[in-house]
Amino acid sequence: QSLGLPITDEQIQEMEANLDNIDFKMAAEEEKKLRHDVMAHVHTFAYCCPKAAAIIHLGATSCYVGDNTDLIVFRDGFNLLLPKLARVISRLADFAEKYADLPTLGFTHYQPAQLTTVGKRCCLWIQDLCMDLHNLERARDDLRFRGVKGTTGTQASFLQLFEGDHSKVEELDRLVTAKAGFKRAYMVTGQTYTRKVDIEVLSVLASLGASIHKICTDIRLLANMKEIEEPFEKDQIGSSAMPYKRNPMRAERCCSLARHLMTLILDPLQTASVQWFERTLDDSANRRVCMAEAFLTADIILNTLQNISEGLVVYPKVIERRIRQELPFMATENIIMAMVKAGGNRQDCHEKIRVLSQQAAAVVKQEGGDNDFIDRVRADPYFSPIHKQLESLLDPSSFTGRAPQQVAKFLKEEVRPALIPYQSKMDEKIELAL
Repeated sequence: QSLGLPITDEQIQEMEANLDNIDFKMAAEEEKKLRHDVMAHVHTFAYCCPKAAAIIHLGATSCYVGDNTDLIVFRDGFNLLLPKLARVISRLADFAEKYADLPTLGFTHYQPAQLTTVGKRCCLWIQDLCMDLHNLERARDDLRFRGVKGTTGTQASFLQLFEGDHSKVEELDRLVTAKAGFKRAYMVTGQTYTRKVDIEVLSVLASLGASIHKICTDIRLLANMKEIEEPFEKDQIGSSAMPYKRNPMRAERCCSLARHLMTLILDPLQTASVQWFERTLDDSANRRVCMAEAFLTADIILNTLQNISEGLVVYPKVIERRIRQELPFMATENIIMAMVKAGGNRQDCHEKIRVLSQQAAAVVKQEGGDNDFIDRVRADPYFSPIHKQLESLLDPSSFTGRAPQQVAKFLKEEVRPALIPYQSKMDEKIELAL
């Protein structure tokens, strides 16, 4: 109307008055008859708006309705997920800060490696989630509107409505895009916006799923070692058959659903690859399933992970015991260096330690005993020059390198600043329906 088409104020007011007056039963009957969902609602809306019936859907297509709506929903979906992801990062950042200095046994190849700290390990999780936060923001901000493009994207019907005035067609596209809350529209489309957009949207959600799967797998492994557990409520039952069990069911659920989220990326990849020319309809039913499921799945695993991260339980004594079992072997280099400083020969010391460590390993592996390597060093007069230094040489904190400093710097310079846009929503709690 603002661009000069013969549309009356009365027609506009009639449509505005009936926006929520939807006869879903009539729409269902119309769809059964017409076999077309959008036209069923066009007819139903026209029935409510007899004066506006002649101009409803004028020049438009089903994809003008469906595609533009999907883009709005994707944008709004990202806006729902982002604060939830930020809250998870915030909770884990608090956890990492609290345990920044607590030494724990590191693992590579799932074999004992050099020590790290509980907080530093948590920062590995946080870093992945911060990448996801950035990726979700980018995917949201990269979204454009399909706008007003017509049946094959040429805007021919609108050019006809405006009697060949190209500037009015461009202005209509701009106005509709702005009213939908988008800064830009795709300049070229077929009947649909390119289905590559769906790949971009779902790929960042699938990547988030991979991050959460890794985090929750780590938590499940730590639960097996009794070092860290997810929340476990007073009356919760871990197993119907084994009353003593404390199964990490929340983390398991996250892994289960994250796996589903990761596999959904295959749908838009295949859909985009088979969109013949300007469009083929084999995209529609697929997209209605996979795109909605992706956002819903991301939503519930973020809720669940927030619940986990708000109640993680750490068992320092168990962690300390595991360190004691492995640290003596890790301390061998420190012992050699101390002996050399005390006047010993490196090669002689190396051989002495090799023999004693093999004997201690046999006790652990063959007899099921504790690692007695340090007791053997204390009992050997060869090592008497450093006997008084053994306690300091075995201090776990001396094996964690710069882990505590890395945690502090990472949280201060990268994590906390990334959370500033979501600060007002940080205190929201999750009521998790188990």
